[in-house]
Amino acid sequence: MLSSTAGTKTRVLIVDDSSFMRMAIRGILSKDPALEVVGTANDGVEGVEKALALKPDLITMDVEMPRLDGISALKQIMAKCPTRVMMVSTLTNEGARATFEALDAGAIDYIPKNITDSADAQNAFKEELLKKVREATRSRFMRVAPGLGATTGIGDVARSSVAAAVLRSGVSSIIHTKRISYVGIGASTGGPVALQEVISRIPMNFPYGIVVAIHMPKAFTGPYADRLNAKCSITVKEAVDGEPVKPGTILIAPGGMHTQLVRGAGGLVVKTAPTTAYPQYVYIPSVDLMIGSMAEATAGAMLGVVLTGMGNDGFKGMQQLKQKGGVTIVQDEATSTIYGMPKACVDGGVADEVLPLGQIGYEIGKFMGS
Repeated sequence: MLSSTAGTKTRVLIVDDSSFMRMAIRGILSKDPALEVVGTANDGVEGVEKALALKPDLITMDVEMPRLDGISALKQIMAKCPTRVMMVSTLTNEGARATFEALDAGAIDYIPKNITDSADAQNAFKEELLKKVREATRSRFMRVAPGLGATTGIGDVARSSVAAAVLRSGVSSIIHTKRISYVGIGASTGGPVALQEVISRIPMNFPYGIVVAIHMPKAFTGPYADRLNAKCSITVKEAVDGEPVKPGTILIAPGGMHTQLVRGAGGLVVKTAPTTAYPQYVYIPSVDLMIGSMAEATAGAMLGVVLTGMGNDGFKGMQQLKQKGGVTIVQDEATSTIYGMPKACVDGGVADEVLPLGQIGYEIGKFMGS
């Protein structure tokens, strides 16, 4: 969490080569009495210099800039004066790939850049920016070490000290007495890096299908699935409407719409729906809808997992799962970037196990023997 005392404003540095974007972001943030824009920078070089000189609490960082791009600037800042950095990314596949590289390098979150002449688009950007900055000020400043468990499955994990401790402790033996047929995972802020850490520990011969709902825009989920597929031993792909959920494959719910799971002739099948079909769900894609529908379709024969994220999306879905007799795991507070979603499950009494991030993938893998 930010260490500033009550009443002290969160100091923000804006780094962007567009004067329009600098003014737009400054104008939005300046209207919040809890925030103070302490400076702006025109490119990555100036961004690094001002980060060192001003020592802001938070930096908004454009990705594409002259002299020094946002990711290179981020890496220098993390090496010289580690600071919360939120990337401002274009809504393109290229922007998505750059964003995930930045998250791996230590950025805490990202905000899609979608400023047009449309009043609706401008209002959406304003609301999203303020929400994300406020979340960032309440976040834990931590990240998974680069490359941790990112190459194969469980054999590599056993060589890490965290996994060795898990092996010795025999934690979670009770939940593995329950039979499952599928796994549903939900996440939000901090989720892209956390999910990579979890699934990198799941062996490629894992016998149950896995579906993931993570709050992302439409242009981001495809490149994110491709990135995970390249880094992990288990197959990862973006889900499409009508696709069956197969063993040994992780399906990422597509962004910009909702995903349900329904019972088909041979098992579960993905069913996508426009957001207008479910206006009651604020977060997109909805973790509640994904896990809740999965619980219904499996009659509770599944594992639900909720990782780091702001808000309480996932709680109602996990509640439905528990009512059906299913089993649940949530990430603990110490390793969560934002402890909102897991905390809602813990406070609501629907978490069977509360585990550090480094143990969750290993515990999922243990269901191979259930």
